Order: sequence, then C-alpha cells, then structure tokens
Amino acid sequence: MSRTDTTTGAPDSVGAAAAAQAVAAAGVEAYPRIVATLIRVTGDWALAEDCAQEALAVALERWPADGVPANPGGWLMTVARNRALDVLRRASVERRKLHDLALLTPADGEPEPEVGEDVVDDRLRLIFTCCHPALAIEARVALTLRTVCGVPTADIARLLLVSESTMTRRLTRARTRIAEAGIPYRVPSGPALAERLPGVLAVLYLLFTRGYVADGEPAFADEAVRLARLLDLLMPEQSEVAALRALLLLQHSRRDARRDAAGDLLSLDRQDRRRWDRSAVAEGLSALARVRDDGPYAWQARIAACHATAESAEATDWPAIARAYDALLGLRPSPVVALNRAVAHGYAYGPAAGLALLDEARAGGGLDGHPVAVAVQADLVARQGDRSRAAALFREAAAAVDSAAERRALLDRAAAVLSTHP
Repeated sequence: MSRTDTTTGAPDSVGAAAAAQAVAAAGVEAYPRIVATLIRVTGDWALAEDCAQEALAVALERWPADGVPANPGGWLMTVARNRALDVLRRASVERRKLHDLALLTPADGEPEPEVGEDVVDDRLRLIFTCCHPALAIEARVALTLRTVCGVPTADIARLLLVSESTMTRRLTRARTRIAEAGIPYRVPSGPALAERLPGVLAVLYLLFTRGYVADGEPAFADEAVRLARLLDLLMPEQSEVAALRALLLLQHSRRDARRDAAGDLLSLDRQDRRRWDRSAVAEGLSALARVRDDGPYAWQARIAACHATAESAEATDWPAIARAYDALLGLRPSPVVALNRAVAHGYAYGPAAGLALLDEARAGGGLDGHPVAVAVQADLVARQGDRSRAAALFREAAAAVDSAAERRALLDRAAAVLSTHP
C-alpha cells in the first residue's frame, strides 16, 4: 500500500483519494488492534476509541503530503498512543498507566511497532469482553461491531434500525455496565472458557444471520466471517470455533447466486452453482476437516458441506443431511431444527415422511403462525402432486412474511406450482 522513494527511502506524496483509500484499508485492520491495546493499558473504552479515531483523522490530513508510511498500522498505533499519553498526563492518572503506555513507544530510530502476541491476545480479550453474558444480546452485537470490527456508530444504528443517538446511548450503557460490573478484560480459562465460548460463537452466528436473511445487511455477514476467521486463528485448538468458521464460509459462498437478475431470491435448487465462491467453499471444507467434536456448529457445517459439494440439487446427499439433522435435534432441540429435519427427511425419504415429521414439529406449538413452516408444507404437498393446495399454502406463507423479497419469492413459487404439468 505504501509508496517509497527508491533513493531516499522516504514515502512519496500521494493524492487525497489514494491517501483516503490507504487510511480506510489500514483502519480495517489497525483500528481494532489499537482499541484493544489501549483498553488493556488504560482500562478506558471511550479514550481508546477516541484516540483510534483521531489517529485515522491525522492520517487523512498528513498522508496526502507526507506519503503512506511503510507500516501504516504501526504509524496509526503510535499516533493513537501518543494522544492517549497526552490525555492521561493532563488527567494526572496513576503512574502505572503512563508507564505501560510509555513502554509502547519505540525508541528513536526504531520502526513503528508490528503486531505481536500481546496485540493478538488483546483482540481475543476484546471479543470475550464484548460478548460477556452480563450484557444484553443487542448490546453484545452492537459493541462487537463497534469495538472489534470498527464499524461507525451511525452505520450500526442504520443496520439495527435505530437512531444514531439511541445507538450511542446503548454503547455507552454497555461500556458502563462493563466497568460497574467489573467484567474482566481477559479470556477465561478452564471451565469458564467452556462456559463462555458458546456465547461468543452465538453472537458471531447472530451477526451472520442478520446479514444473510432476505432483507439483511451484507456487511453483517461479512464481519461475522471475518471475526470467525480471526477467532479460529487465535483459538485453533477449539473445534467448535473451526466448525463455525466452516459453517459461515460454506453458507457465505452462495451469496452471489442467491438472487436473480431482478434481485429476487432464488431457492437453493434454482441457484447457478457456477456462481458459488469456490475459494470460500475450499476454505470452509479445510476448516471442517479440523473439526473433531460433534457439537452443534459441527453438524450444521457438515450439512452445509453436503450442499456445497453437490454438483447439482439432484445430486445432494439428502440421507446424510437427514442423519445430521437427527443428531442436531438431539443436541439442540428447537422448532426450527425440527422444521429443517422435516425438510431433509422429505427429500431423503419422500414427502410423506417429511409431512409426518412436520406434524411432529408443529405439535409443540412453537411453529404456530411461522410462514416458513407453511412454505415447507407447501413444498412437500406439491411434491405429493396436490398443486392447487400447494399454491394456496405458498400464498398463505407469502401473506405472513415481513420481507418483500421473501414475499415475491413465495408468490413466484405459487405461480410456478400451478404452471407445472403433472
């Protein structure tokens, strides 16, 4: 990214647009590292974020004339650290914080700091702190996006459909809660890690789901994949972390094929598989190969792998998917898992088998009024040959969904069922 004069070794000047692009690129990686390190040293979340933001602003001002430094992230870290030192000195804080910050300062002539194990550990601590169970799930998601991903508050507010002032208050309350509850800035160990890790994975899965749904914001899914990669890099021995990474990548590989030219949703069997991201599939399968346990994310990743490796919808190994859902239902019983199990058995063993399991899934009442359950029934009924009944069920499901994209897709399926010849 940097441009260096071959004679003097000094950075060349660059245009404002090129500098802005370099700042944005450096900020994606550097911002969370800077925030994580300054939080560890100062214990002040607001100060850490303010100093990181100021470092990016200074870069936008200086880099067009001075050039992009050879180590942009290290340059930003130095500027942010110096700003934090100034603030803390004026505040007359305890000497320990000033001492720790001073240790981050390179001596004259030394290069800007590179990423070290302490910085990597800082980011892992930050993820676990943001996802602490003492915080409401909405606060965990927002704090993770803001602090770990560096997403601006205004963008988080837009993604979560609230005003920027409301989101600012939520983030402030979350940071205050961390301070008042004495939530430790560390990765738990032993039994505490086993207890806390599922909550962290659940936040990442929720982030992805919010970006993957029909009217979701793709940035959510992108950030969830990035964080899953990071968490797997930092915790390679955790099987369910690798499984979550595999699951998200295998699902995300289909992102470019999920809509037609008009922007309408396409069901899995109608997607052009040539448009699936094969590099993401390969990365997901590689992560899945490291999974040794049979946790819930492992079974979901194996299901996603069955779809990702099938050359066509007809070649999908539905019996394997059905067995995986059987296991998943035993581990994590829920109406949604039971519904998906009915779909899998319907394709593996015939629509009558699927309808029988659908009736079981509905018996508990958890799927009452659920439009997806009606759509599943419609598909199974259509495969039994009752096209008029299936079309009516697809229209019923369409009337119950909130998403305009899903509504169009369900109405299209109703029309397609009626136009299909026996």
